[in-house]
Amino acid sequence: MVLSEKISSGIQVSDTPSQTAIRCESVTKSYGEVVALRGVDMEIFRGELFGLIGPDGSGKSSLFRILCTLLLADSGNGWVDGFDVVKDYREIRKRIGYMPGRFSLYQDLTVEENLSFFASVFGTTIEENYHQVEEIYRQIEPFKKRKAGELSGGMKQKLALSCALIHKPTVLFLDEPTTGVDPVSRKEFWQMLKRLKEDGITIMVSTPYMDEAGKCDRIALMDSGKFLLIDTPGNIMGSFKETLLAVVGSDMPKLLADIRKISYVKRCFAFGDTHHVVIEDEMKEHANDGAVEVSVLLKNELLEMGHRDVDVYHIEPGVEDCFMALEKNS
Repeated sequence: MVLSEKISSGIQVSDTPSQTAIRCESVTKSYGEVVALRGVDMEIFRGELFGLIGPDGSGKSSLFRILCTLLLADSGNGWVDGFDVVKDYREIRKRIGYMPGRFSLYQDLTVEENLSFFASVFGTTIEENYHQVEEIYRQIEPFKKRKAGELSGGMKQKLALSCALIHKPTVLFLDEPTTGVDPVSRKEFWQMLKRLKEDGITIMVSTPYMDEAGKCDRIALMDSGKFLLIDTPGNIMGSFKETLLAVVGSDMPKLLADIRKISYVKRCFAFGDTHHVVIEDEMKEHANDGAVEVSVLLKNELLEMGHRDVDVYHIEPGVEDCFMALEKNS
């Protein structure tokens, strides 16, 4: 019997494990001919910091909106804090905090007015729940009389997080909260999320930044409306068994094109100021038999192609390397 058949007519899901905060079962969503979600299954535990990692258009925002009761799925079921996302939407909205991808507070209201308004929506006040947002709000309190639309990107996100927390939610949904935010503010934001997790709040956060994946307890690598893999960042990176090299040189665009011409190169992508190169398994076995080290072989071939100042060396995979491998094979 599937989980949906076990749900009683009441709002509380009595047989959902008490440690489960968010659950999806075969959730699908399409916009005309565009398929956003393809039968998504997921379980997030209470007090967990769970990350949705994937590029724009992978379905992250659609899944968030369904779980936050802002959008109806075409099929499938979802539960938040033990409540059905369709039948029990009113109850869920009392228990969650939500930050959409786009800054959605009132631009013409001041910082203080925005926070006061969102507190009143949930029948509380800033004073009553100030302890819930104190650490975050202290950073923007000097600007409390400034209109929200005049804040910097990082300050806007701190205000939005304060408004999402003012009613003491048990589950927090953050849809790409650090997009367009400077590196310092991104770091501070994730430090705040870690402290909220320590307070027992379940956090589901999406991001297109692969480097943020390592800050989560578990992550789901998502592409084209489906999950490629769900696991801890460490386990995902540990499952990468291919030979991975980094290549740098004086003419990076030409270097990328030439690397992709080499027969034993399985994949090659630009990663920041380097190119990450995956070598065919047969070449790895050849190197293990005592032949020329594959990094030296690749460097020599590139030198023969006319490249200068080329450096080739082995590296450990990151989450982005694992994502590219899974996406290529999906």
